[in-house]
Amino acid sequence: MTDTGTPKVYFTQDISPAGLVAIFEALGRALPGRVAVKIHMGEAGNQNYLRPELVHDLVTAVDGTFVDSNTFYGGQRSDAASHLKVATEHGFTYAPVDILDADGDISIPVTGGKRQTEAVVGAHFADYDSVLSIAHFKGHGMAGFGGTFKNLAVGIASSAGKGIIHGTGFSLHGEDFLSNVVEYAKAIIDSKEDTIVYINILNNLSTDCDCDGNAPQAELDDIGILGSLDPVAIDRASVDQIYAAPADKGKHLRERIERQNGTYLLDYAEELGIGSQTYELVSLD
Repeated sequence: MTDTGTPKVYFTQDISPAGLVAIFEALGRALPGRVAVKIHMGEAGNQNYLRPELVHDLVTAVDGTFVDSNTFYGGQRSDAASHLKVATEHGFTYAPVDILDADGDISIPVTGGKRQTEAVVGAHFADYDSVLSIAHFKGHGMAGFGGTFKNLAVGIASSAGKGIIHGTGFSLHGEDFLSNVVEYAKAIIDSKEDTIVYINILNNLSTDCDCDGNAPQAELDDIGILGSLDPVAIDRASVDQIYAAPADKGKHLRERIERQNGTYLLDYAEELGIGSQTYELVSLD
């Protein structure tokens, strides 16, 4: 982080292509060179993933390439050909789609971490100069919530890297798993420095991830779009929005976050100096 002041998190209730572009423009950061748009294009059968038409105007404005890596758990995105087929079926056809680990993986350094010294990511990640992270914020069975950190860490990690994050046979849970997520995210963020923009979209707020082909429908009303240059601040602000929502509608998502101790991720990320949980919320509405 080059700005030592209180980070700003911009917010709009306008969940539309125009609202998304407005958030990006408010951040005031140009993305040079080849731009990787990290987005979850949805497991086959999932109904909650971010729709391609929502992100169309922003992705085309930055001349971006949709990127993701193959899964560790199997499913229909476990190899590049099948992953590309799902992306096409879900409508991600107006910009290139790059499965980052289609040609293997590379290692990038993790500095200051307690568990990892390197992050194993898709080899194609090295081909990009900038990253536009567009995360669908929602619940997650292991992390409590999935936002910017999961979008970057687990999404850009190769299938092999995902195996390291989760442990053999998905053996890691709680702080062990969350620490790995944070350390992988730190490696990715450090590698691009000030050429990353972070956006979270708070709609279709299911308790489960877009990697779940049978994720439940959202109980909580759509909230809006958040954007920041601080990855910790944006995920903290997103969690805060969930807790500010009506108690009856957000009950199960809040329970999921608390049961998995999801906010440990934010505490550890702040401890590693990735960003701040103190932020200024700036409404564009």
